[in-house]
Amino acid sequence: MGYWGYYVVGRSEQPLARFPAVAGVRDDLALLERRADGWQVWEVPGGDGARDVGNMNALALQTGAPALFGYVMDSDCVVVEAAAPESGAWTTCLARRAMAGYLGDGGLTVEDYFLEPPDAAERAVAWAAESGRTVRARALLDVLNADAEPSAEELFFRFLDRLGVVPQ
Repeated sequence: MGYWGYYVVGRSEQPLARFPAVAGVRDDLALLERRADGWQVWEVPGGDGARDVGNMNALALQTGAPALFGYVMDSDCVVVEAAAPESGAWTTCLARRAMAGYLGDGGLTVEDYFLEPPDAAERAVAWAAESGRTVRARALLDVLNADAEPSAEELFFRFLDRLGVVPQ
């Protein structure tokens, strides 16, 4: 069995756990990394997807900076929810083929739920620009089209690296 859990990523001089947007999981948040430029990565392990980890739009507005959640499903794939104060919210996934297996037979596809890689890369470029980073859409597309090898967690952190948030 692989990893299930959430990553909460944002930028602030204050710990993200102090913001009302994540109050519902405040006691479960564990700091994984805090960089000198204010970027933080927090973890909420476990969960079946029904847990309310907060609101990305609210966190972006409260911190005044882009923020994102990554929900890792059994180390197979990741739901990415992102928001920024100016460019708004968007959702995509990492390891699309694996994600398709979690959607079931309800007739809806990965494309019905998530932005396709080129659109997600475009939104991610704008998201990064709002945080003062210049990123290349092509580098993001490589991650958005990749399988979760060796794990979805590593793919998620590769995505953060390409966004310029947490260099590997």
